[in-house]
Amino acid sequence: MASWESDQGWRKAQRSEACPFQYSLSSSSSTPATPPPHPEQASRRRRRPSSPIVAMSRRGDWVYENNGGTCVAIAGADYCVVAADTRLSVGYNILTRDHSKICELADKCALASSGFQGDIKALHKNLAARELLYQHQHNKRMSCPAMAQLLSNTLYYKRFFPYYAFNVLGGLDSEGKGCVFTYDAVGSYERTGYSAQGTGSALIMPVLDNQLKSPSPLLLPARDAVTPLSETEAVDLVKDVFASATERDIYTGDKLEIVVINKAGTKREYIDLRKD
Repeated sequence: MASWESDQGWRKAQRSEACPFQYSLSSSSSTPATPPPHPEQASRRRRRPSSPIVAMSRRGDWVYENNGGTCVAIAGADYCVVAADTRLSVGYNILTRDHSKICELADKCALASSGFQGDIKALHKNLAARELLYQHQHNKRMSCPAMAQLLSNTLYYKRFFPYYAFNVLGGLDSEGKGCVFTYDAVGSYERTGYSAQGTGSALIMPVLDNQLKSPSPLLLPARDAVTPLSETEAVDLVKDVFASATERDIYTGDKLEIVVINKAGTKREYIDLRKD
């Protein structure tokens, strides 16, 4: 009896080695049982889908890169000055010395952007397409405050994978007054009399605060935020602050592009900065 049971156990062991699937002996089902998953497949099933930023950081192909540059905008009673340098660099390498950071979008409206140039180009292309669509639908150009709201909505829409761009929008409003809108990377913005963005903004903003003395928005009654300078004085101030910033910021230099917007239209001016 013992020898017969041992022989049956040996035969069962041989059958189990020959066939990896164990068949159920129950009369209710004759389908084979599901084999256990491979350890690698089980680990894949346990993983949770991560955000694109986390996935790229794990792989090591981080796409964000700051290409430097500084942007400044000053609003006056009937004008707006938007300026930016033309240096495009990565680390200690200068890629080009003649790259414009200013894009004319709506009617009497210019956008200056600093940050990652890939995202900046994509953002400018998106805004230009939306403005052209608006022009065809309404048979008129988009105003500067409307473009400011569109830019805020566009940046906020990409807040989970944001455009690495820091923007200053300047132009004239519907009343002909100068207006400047400053942004963070996810669309929060405010209207001010002047602003600076980019790698040299920490050097330029204290000078603008000292020279222009914009009133606090908390003052009652509300005061106009436009600067008291004339158009020529504002352009000279922009030249001075950029000449000073290029002495301290290695990512700002080569040339200064100045766009002046007034009721007569838009004009551009270039001056040379440090090239080292």
